[in-house]
Amino acid sequence: MKNSPAIVYWLGANPSLYLNITNRCSNDCYFCFRNFAKGVEGFNLRLRGEPSVEEVTKELQRFINLKPWREVVFCGFGEPLERLDCLLEVTRWIKRYHGTPVRVDTNGHGYLLNPGRDVIRELKDAGVDKVSVSLNAHDGETYNRVCRPKFEKAYENVLRFIQKASEELDTEVTAVDIPEINLLKVEEMARKMGARFRRREYLFPSR
Repeated sequence: MKNSPAIVYWLGANPSLYLNITNRCSNDCYFCFRNFAKGVEGFNLRLRGEPSVEEVTKELQRFINLKPWREVVFCGFGEPLERLDCLLEVTRWIKRYHGTPVRVDTNGHGYLLNPGRDVIRELKDAGVDKVSVSLNAHDGETYNRVCRPKFEKAYENVLRFIQKASEELDTEVTAVDIPEINLLKVEEMARKMGARFRRREYLFPSR
């Protein structure tokens, strides 16, 4: 594990380049990987502070031309929409200078974290191509139990986010394969909202 926290990282032969811009998150999911690890594949993702737009783009400049990345993904040890303005500025920079597709991996709390803003429209206007939303429950009771959100009515707002996103962007819904979640129901909900579904494997802590 590298000592210096990573803003930019990648996963083996995976053709995606990842951005870790915050460690803040509005959920406290019991199954979250960051509860038992400092990072992934040798990258330390525990930030000492949140990087500025300039720091993020400087790190991107070091790595974005190393290979033909399929996409740049906002996905780290926190919820990227906690820093909507940073995300938008970095996305504009990527599109202006590289044109690489951009994906945002999110818990779907975008409207709760940024009240009064048209988050999906802002993402689209900045150049975001795709969102992947972690739904992780087939109903609100299960969501509150396994994701432990800091907001009231979080589950309803995630569904609203998915619905609006599917009208504007390439949208994927994901759920972790844990006993509490009925994956078939989540998949059915995703399809009805116009989104694709992807099952995520639960990465158990090392013994």
